[in-house]
Amino acid sequence: MTAMKSAYKFRAYPSEDMQSILNRQMFLSKELYNLLLNKSKEYYKETKKTLTEYRMNIWLTSLKKERPEFQELYSQVLQNVSKRISDAYKSYFSRCKEKKAGAKAKVGFPRYRKFVSSLTYPQLGFKAERKRVELSKIGRINYVNHREIEGKTKTLTIKKTKSGEWYITIAVEKKDIIPSTNGKPIVGIDLGLAQFAALSDETIIQNVKITKRQRRHIKNLQQDISRKNKGSINRKKSVKKFAKYTEHITRIREDRLHQISHNLVNSYSFIACEDLSIQNMVKNHNLARPISESSWGNFTQLLQYKAESAGCVAVAVNPKYTSMTCNECKNVQKISLSQRTFVCEKCSHTENRDINAAQNILERALGPINPNFNSKAVKATEGQSGSDASEDHVRPFARKAIADERGTIQVAS
Repeated sequence: MTAMKSAYKFRAYPSEDMQSILNRQMFLSKELYNLLLNKSKEYYKETKKTLTEYRMNIWLTSLKKERPEFQELYSQVLQNVSKRISDAYKSYFSRCKEKKAGAKAKVGFPRYRKFVSSLTYPQLGFKAERKRVELSKIGRINYVNHREIEGKTKTLTIKKTKSGEWYITIAVEKKDIIPSTNGKPIVGIDLGLAQFAALSDETIIQNVKITKRQRRHIKNLQQDISRKNKGSINRKKSVKKFAKYTEHITRIREDRLHQISHNLVNSYSFIACEDLSIQNMVKNHNLARPISESSWGNFTQLLQYKAESAGCVAVAVNPKYTSMTCNECKNVQKISLSQRTFVCEKCSHTENRDINAAQNILERALGPINPNFNSKAVKATEGQSGSDASEDHVRPFARKAIADERGTIQVAS
């Protein structure tokens, strides 16, 4: 038995009165966040120590007496704000350590917030029913429950998007038996820009690209915003219209990623994918936009968590030289990005560039394709059960990766 954490995401439709209450509480959460951040800075100046989450919660008790308006928020929602401050500091110190170790990381000290767009109930204060959810100090909110919630309810988050839509995410924990294998074939995947992915069995998955018409419409909406006076009602309307359209485009792309990842984990028992450093790749300004629009990072996260419950093993391998290596004789040669067909200079083997790379990725996951290959980018970690993925150049995907799905998010704990 393995404990699985799942999160169900539903569209919510609060009434106008409920929206007023939610907006008021989000405003108070923003005020509280900034007060706690300021308090943390002052505490560090006086003591040279970081204000802990426990001390923040103690200070909240006295703050509610001084500022009665904060009593409008449920106690655990208040405590969740202090947790956000604590997490922000932990991330800051983690980035500082990375930079000291030589990594090119932006430190980014925690900043004051202009707005807060979500409220989180970590343990108590909410009750999810069939068609509505009851939130402490807010009331009942209707939502579209398109699937049954299975498991023990842990947390609830209500969020407002930039377009004004509301969503409820309910996190649960359930015990599930994960099958060891689904008995399907194995495959390697090479992610690309011309097409979304090429598989080692010569399957090509086409990309979902933003059309010229959609891109032109986005540009027109942006220009419409720039023509409006800052702070005006018309500008706010234009911003909301732009946000609504871009969210629509994002949902189209996410839906396609879910379809692809679902089909792959149910069609194969072992999937080898590239462990791409996307942050470094987008530094190339000529390729930054198509790489970002391809959403490779989201795809690999979706692939990982869906593989957990589909009897499939997903591993990431170092992609170094996979596009430059002949799959037949293992000869390594330079090949330009514009050259779409790989022709080996040694054995004359001819193959589609991406399919050749996918075959190399699969072989690298099962065993090194080049005896002289020395991996430096990926540290050695033990492979998942049932696979040989234990070399220096192979690792399982991050097991705590969370991917937003229309209906369900699943993560192995």
